[in-house]
Amino acid sequence: MTENHGHSTGADMGPEEIQAVIDRILASDEAAAAKAKKGTKPGATSAPAETNWRSRALALSGDDERSDADGDQQDLAERRALRRVAGLSTELEDVTEVEYRQLRLERVVLAGLWSEGTAQDAENSLQELAALAETAGSEVLDGIVQRRLKPDPGTFLGSGKAQELKGIVQATGADTVIVDSELSPSQRRGLEDIVKVKVIDRTALILDIFAQHAKSREGKAQVELAQLEYLLPRLRGWGESMSRQAGGQVGSASAGMGSRGPGETKIELDRRKIRTRMAKLRREIAAMKPARETKRSNRRRNQVPSVAIAGYTNAGKSSLLNRLTDAGVLVQNALFATLDPTVRRAETPDGIGYTLADTVGFVRSLPTQLVEAFRSTLEEVADSDLILHVVDASHPDPEGQIAAVRAVLTEIDARKVPEIIVFNKADAADPFVIERLRQREPRSVVVSARTGAGITELRQLISTNIPRPGVKMDLLVPYEQGQVLSRLHEEDVEILGLEHVDEGTRLEVMVREGLAADLEPYLQHE
Repeated sequence: MTENHGHSTGADMGPEEIQAVIDRILASDEAAAAKAKKGTKPGATSAPAETNWRSRALALSGDDERSDADGDQQDLAERRALRRVAGLSTELEDVTEVEYRQLRLERVVLAGLWSEGTAQDAENSLQELAALAETAGSEVLDGIVQRRLKPDPGTFLGSGKAQELKGIVQATGADTVIVDSELSPSQRRGLEDIVKVKVIDRTALILDIFAQHAKSREGKAQVELAQLEYLLPRLRGWGESMSRQAGGQVGSASAGMGSRGPGETKIELDRRKIRTRMAKLRREIAAMKPARETKRSNRRRNQVPSVAIAGYTNAGKSSLLNRLTDAGVLVQNALFATLDPTVRRAETPDGIGYTLADTVGFVRSLPTQLVEAFRSTLEEVADSDLILHVVDASHPDPEGQIAAVRAVLTEIDARKVPEIIVFNKADAADPFVIERLRQREPRSVVVSARTGAGITELRQLISTNIPRPGVKMDLLVPYEQGQVLSRLHEEDVEILGLEHVDEGTRLEVMVREGLAADLEPYLQHE
């Protein structure tokens, strides 16, 4: 028999003892935070609770962001099945407390440069970074912005601001710093050496969100390829497990024969493995492309108009798709909530059928690795007949969103496609801002996907702007040709007039060119 040495196991502990353990953990966390705050160094700043850098964009209002048109949202329930608990420490005072340990949020501090634009633009950029961090599952504690013409080549921030950032990290107890730009490997190492915690950049953060949210096989392969492309130039060398090559007088005066190693074998092996994996992923993605091309060619052959929904992330694209088609796509108040494209069938008010495709959201400075990896998916936008460019009208900088999306559309050769600007979230936007936006973008419509306002006008705009049947025909179809009459009632035919006479059914229709040739035997001749 082994002795218990006075410690009770989780099974032996009563409710009072369990609560006492939890209270002790919470008390130790509060004491540590108070101690860190008391020891704040002169010159370091800590944001007060009411003015912290948490994102205003993500109110996390839960069900208030969804409407009846969004359906059951079972995917959202699955995504929320594992929730992290803030405020609980993972530092154990007793081994028996392991049963009550919870996942701890990453506590992050944000850092950015203000090199152009206004102070409001710089703050909006850092607020967006805060929204990205919260979407990734982090707790944003504080943030700093430095006015600087260009980044420091060694640490991105200047030496003084880097030291100030170190003080903020120590005062808040943060374990990660997120920089609002893409860092070079040397800048990341230099900044980590000063702040003494993990440093990641904006690109790594976005890739992490994509890795969390990708569900389909194609989406997972695309994200992994982008991550490997980002990682390849950032592998660290000269580690302890590597054999550094030396010879002659390298290293010291006595470093000669017998000191030559095989070189950086481990890092070269890692690079070769990454390149091999990237080649395999590219082949897999290329093998998935024909299936998407086949579906697209079927729509082209049947001359079905296609409409693509594009726009900034969290602008309400999935909510709009649900409102127009009852697709039931996942809707969440988070950035890049849905990555996999969804194509659904829809109809204009007068019965003309078309397809509506929801695509991945865009963001300012979208990593080039993601644009390349998702190029096959983004082809849905470039090959469409009409783009619904969704803009969050309640965002602090909607014009910046429009410019960022159009930059990506230019990169994927989609600017030639006709575009309708859809100003969404009208129920939460300032009416003066909406009026200003409509003055700048006359080819636009104002809607609220949550309440349904403006959806009727949007449907009419889609009906007017998609390719419609262009051949007018006067037909007389005998009653025994029921299959022809049934074909004329499908969604790619517009019936202008219908009359039943003794000889059959007389119709005035608008059809597409491919069908017009098949209907020539039923033409009425004057």
